[in-house]
Amino acid sequence: MNGNIISDVRGRLRIGFRPQQLGPDSFERLSSGIMKSGEVKFVSFSRLTGSLLVYYDKGDERRKAILDIIQDFDPGPSVPVSCFGAKSLQVGEECPLPFNPIYTKLLTLVLLPRYLRIAWNIIIAVPYVLKGLKHLLWKNKLDVEVLDASALMVCYLRGDFGSAGTLLFFYALSDYLECWTRRRSLACLFHSLKGPEEKVWVKDPETKEMRQVPESELVIGSLVVIQAGGLIPVDGIVEEGVASVNQATMTGEPLPVHMEHGGAVFAGTAVEEGEIVIRATKVGGNTRIRSIIEYIKESEASKSGLQGRAERMADSIVPFNFLLSLGTFLATRNVAKAGNALLVDYSCAIRLSTPVAVLSAMQEGNGSGILVKGGRYLEEIALADTCVFDKTGTLTEAKPQVTEIITFQDGVHESLSRDEALSLAACLEEHFPHPVGRAVVNLAKKEGLHHEVEMHTKVNYVVAHGISSSWKGKKVLLGSHHFVVDDEKVPMTPEAEAASKRITDQGQSMVYLAVEGFLTAIIVISDQLRYHAKETLRALKDKGIKHTVMLTGDLAATAKNIAGKIGFDEFRAQLLPDDKAAAVKEMAESGRRIMMVGDGLNDSAALSLAGVGIALSDGSELAKDVANVQLLNGRIDALPVARLLAERTMRRTRENYWIIVILNSFYLSLGLLGFAGAGLTSFLHNATTIMVAWRASKPFLAPSERLQPKLPEAEPAKSADGPAITDLRQASNP
Repeated sequence: MNGNIISDVRGRLRIGFRPQQLGPDSFERLSSGIMKSGEVKFVSFSRLTGSLLVYYDKGDERRKAILDIIQDFDPGPSVPVSCFGAKSLQVGEECPLPFNPIYTKLLTLVLLPRYLRIAWNIIIAVPYVLKGLKHLLWKNKLDVEVLDASALMVCYLRGDFGSAGTLLFFYALSDYLECWTRRRSLACLFHSLKGPEEKVWVKDPETKEMRQVPESELVIGSLVVIQAGGLIPVDGIVEEGVASVNQATMTGEPLPVHMEHGGAVFAGTAVEEGEIVIRATKVGGNTRIRSIIEYIKESEASKSGLQGRAERMADSIVPFNFLLSLGTFLATRNVAKAGNALLVDYSCAIRLSTPVAVLSAMQEGNGSGILVKGGRYLEEIALADTCVFDKTGTLTEAKPQVTEIITFQDGVHESLSRDEALSLAACLEEHFPHPVGRAVVNLAKKEGLHHEVEMHTKVNYVVAHGISSSWKGKKVLLGSHHFVVDDEKVPMTPEAEAASKRITDQGQSMVYLAVEGFLTAIIVISDQLRYHAKETLRALKDKGIKHTVMLTGDLAATAKNIAGKIGFDEFRAQLLPDDKAAAVKEMAESGRRIMMVGDGLNDSAALSLAGVGIALSDGSELAKDVANVQLLNGRIDALPVARLLAERTMRRTRENYWIIVILNSFYLSLGLLGFAGAGLTSFLHNATTIMVAWRASKPFLAPSERLQPKLPEAEPAKSADGPAITDLRQASNP
């Protein structure tokens, strides 16, 4: 297959192809071949750009091997993703099965005389033989297809038509059972992933008013408003605004793309910075369901390194089958015994059991609120030795509350009353749906404080800092100390300094409101630690996590207080998003296997750099999109369950591999020694395949090990100085 190299950086290749040259079906086959070739970390295909992205261990030999595989690959005609002849999974429709081979066998036995059955079996055998010849002569491979074709040819050449018919029956039965098992696993996973329909903001083209509507109500021409951290639900053209759009889901590239008026955006991508209004050109009430189906297909193709290694080892055994057959013939001059060495293969059971185990684990994890986006991420969770946490919104509850509003007056600048400060802050914060903003807006609503629709002009959001706007012709700033005081140089009066020190000593956080260069108010926010945060960390350490690290944009005093309460080995404070990403990269380069847990827009870069990124369901859309795992219930105590599930999945796939190798080697020995004929050997081999597939689909966790329902906790004790646990999200951590 011909293509052109778009990007060639050491350890990373991007190959471009002609339109429609590589479809979803052919990508799955090509991805499998590349993953089996060696130490390949990641393979993805962009349907939008028609390009293939491969990350691999650095080395010229590995690069050449990947390019050779792509060059030699035959994509064939573009067809829907299929499952052994069954059409692809559709909404509300299960993948139909081929005709049951048991019925076919019974009908031929009853209706056809012996010579017609032999002719029928020869016709059925032709595709298997041709496929084996193609792999041997055109692809120069000795794999399981060649082995199957050779076994059939041996049976026919020695006139053993009964054994040939038995082989064909078990080949068909194996394909049928694999299709049935996959269909069942995929269908169960699909139904478990379906959730409530998302709502989006739309703008009325005439009145310019905004309202929330379900995605299913969007039509072509709808003006959809997407703000920082929001996921784009439609294909469309940017009508207003400027934004940086993360298109990693489309192109595989981590760097955001600048979008302004006239730019084309696509469903499934996310706005990192800015705000845009999109005129929809492609919509659909089933958009989210279709994306779930695509996710399931890609998850199935997202093979773990363990599966790739197991498949490579299984295929590597095939040449030894032929050597063993040749050796047996030379030693015994017995064609029957030599042929028996070709009747057992190892790859079939491995290729069925491993993806079934992964899909079953994903389904079981989803039942405990753990959404894993592919088998390789289960492996990363199992191998991780370092767990990195964002603090605000991850370790603390996602529902901070305003506990105090302090206003300042100096007799010179225009001052605001408490209610005026809260109303103005709520007017600004309602544009950005992060926990602190919700806390401010909710308090204003609770107290019945309403503001005029056009109370301010354009709102500008500064990532990881705060909000800048204009009110009554005056510049208004709302955000962290770093943004308002350090960057914007708003002076702190002695009264404000004293209040800030008192609040910091109590372990609470602050949002600063400044009008025209004067610090008008400090809004004090407090939040409790998330449910079982301390117990979660202890459980992770019990399950083999050697290092626990907390990253936060908060001040060192607050960070130290929280880290000490929970029991972290290390913490780093006053970090911007780039600093968090740099910290994760530094730890990974030192040899640690990183599992990063976050929830905010400012955690996205760090999540993408970790071996496995884990986001909370109540976090930003971008964080959830970038992350490899989502905790659907927003509970970090699901992490030890995810670790246990991942370890059990990896252990079972390894156990299944050795069961397959040992039992099939035993059956092979029976055939070579003359204790079992071709029919019995084939029966035992396929029975083992069915057994390991059943074993792979069994639950991994006992009921007591799954995530238990959350129980109400007692109110935390409060001291005269403030809440006992009072750490929260700053405006610098939206």
